[in-house]
Amino acid sequence: MAFTPADAGHMARALQLARRGLYTTHPNPRVGCVLVRDGEVVGEGFHARAGEPHAEVHALRAAGARARGATAYVTLEPCCHHGRTPPCADALVEAGVSRVVAAMRDPNPLVAGGGLARLSAAGIEVGSGLLEPSARALNPGFINRMTRGLPWVRVKSAMSLDACTALASGESRWITDAAARYDVQRWRARADAILTGIDTVLADDPSLNVRLEPEELGIDGAVAQPLRVVLDSDLRMSPEARIFRLAGQVLVIAAEGRIRPATRAALEARGAEVVGVAATVQGRGLDLVEVLRLLARRGINEVHVEAGATLAGALVRESLVDELVIYVAPHLLGGGARAVFALPTLENMGERTHLEITQTRRVGDDWRLIAQLRRG
Repeated sequence: MAFTPADAGHMARALQLARRGLYTTHPNPRVGCVLVRDGEVVGEGFHARAGEPHAEVHALRAAGARARGATAYVTLEPCCHHGRTPPCADALVEAGVSRVVAAMRDPNPLVAGGGLARLSAAGIEVGSGLLEPSARALNPGFINRMTRGLPWVRVKSAMSLDACTALASGESRWITDAAARYDVQRWRARADAILTGIDTVLADDPSLNVRLEPEELGIDGAVAQPLRVVLDSDLRMSPEARIFRLAGQVLVIAAEGRIRPATRAALEARGAEVVGVAATVQGRGLDLVEVLRLLARRGINEVHVEAGATLAGALVRESLVDELVIYVAPHLLGGGARAVFALPTLENMGERTHLEITQTRRVGDDWRLIAQLRRG
């Protein structure tokens, strides 16, 4: 199917609508839909929350009888299976649309081209691939989970211009200014889970919650708190930690065989869930691949990591980081200050970790760098 500039314009609007679900759809993907007949937009919709109607259904309801003969522009292939809601492909067929343009095929094995095939079998003209890079960028975690069985791992850090996160004493408040700290809240809000290590919990007693109001995120209803995940191989977590005094679920992951029943009971009494996974071969930490697979099985699409140099470095070292969000403050912390990542000494330049800087932006007096790891 050949696409026109008008097609691209309508798909761009569908992508804009999909972004309205950025903070609310998990574990479902963010999807937008625009219905156009005779050059006129007759219906729009986006998916807001799991269990609620999908984008196509909202758009069809808005269009009513005008959907017959229309073109549907949807940012993800319409589903063709029964989940919490009926198949959107069937709804489009019943509404009598004549053409469906999808930005990308659904990576979910339950769909994977089946939605477009069902539409085509009903005599509807179908096409996909229009503005696909933008559509993929909206749902990196959903795509990763469906194709690799892992969530999208985003590591956030704040550092000085000499690449340090804290003084030698451990003092780190505050490297960045208020604008950067406010910006971090939006990254937390779009994640399904916020992950840290026990050393950070013991040293800083963080909240790890989203401290924004619904109107600041542009959403209706309450702000959903991400799952807070603490990696604690020896189960040193205190039941008095601050995260237990705040709304939201807490998952503590320990090493199998090291979960003391009394400590587990004390944490569970505070509302935490305690699970065990395998330790590393060396026995000093947790198998991070197994940790991430566990989260993916629970429908976690995006993991936001705020951790110290040891855990952040381990994730980088094992090529488990997909994206870095680093705030750089115009300060120098001097000798002895703590590094961002604990990484091994390299023998040659060929062993470097290669990054692709995808965005640089000023946030207050600081700079935000976004980079993705280059694999292979």
